[in-house]
Amino acid sequence: MSAKALVAYATKYGATAEIAEKIGEVLNSAGVPADVSPVDQVKDLSAYDAVVLGSAVYIFRWRREASRFLKAKEKQLAERAVWIFSSGPTGEGDPVDLTEGWSFPKSLQARLDRIRPRETVVFHGAIDPGKMKGLEKWMIQKVKAAVEDSRDWEAIAAWADGIASAVKAERG
Repeated sequence: MSAKALVAYATKYGATAEIAEKIGEVLNSAGVPADVSPVDQVKDLSAYDAVVLGSAVYIFRWRREASRFLKAKEKQLAERAVWIFSSGPTGEGDPVDLTEGWSFPKSLQARLDRIRPRETVVFHGAIDPGKMKGLEKWMIQKVKAAVEDSRDWEAIAAWADGIASAVKAERG
């Protein structure tokens, strides 16, 4: 039987959706059938052996729909191979360094500990001020965030390739 993966994500302006699509593309190319879907459209996990869950990050918080998904599906996620990613910081350097060591919302950490993901990573994100409203633009200026697309597609693809290898190894 072929293992099937779900790449579920929460995005605000589409940058995290594009990361999820890339992960799904890599998994499919590596022989791991993968569906890619916004978290709020995922109703059932029973068809999946592996789940990759990602969210955009704003002010050290996941998108509300990603947090709700994690809470609602905690038991099902704990029964599967799970990988977690966040996307957010822009600029040069390691994304976790740019977030001052942050790698996952503290308010969700107990749930994450029960799910026991294989890996939790933070990827660079993208900021497009043309898609933002006034308050968001002001906040970006205030924190002096780099207004750019900092996503490292090679790092994302390499991470997804590692997931594909792990899923294939587990199915024998």
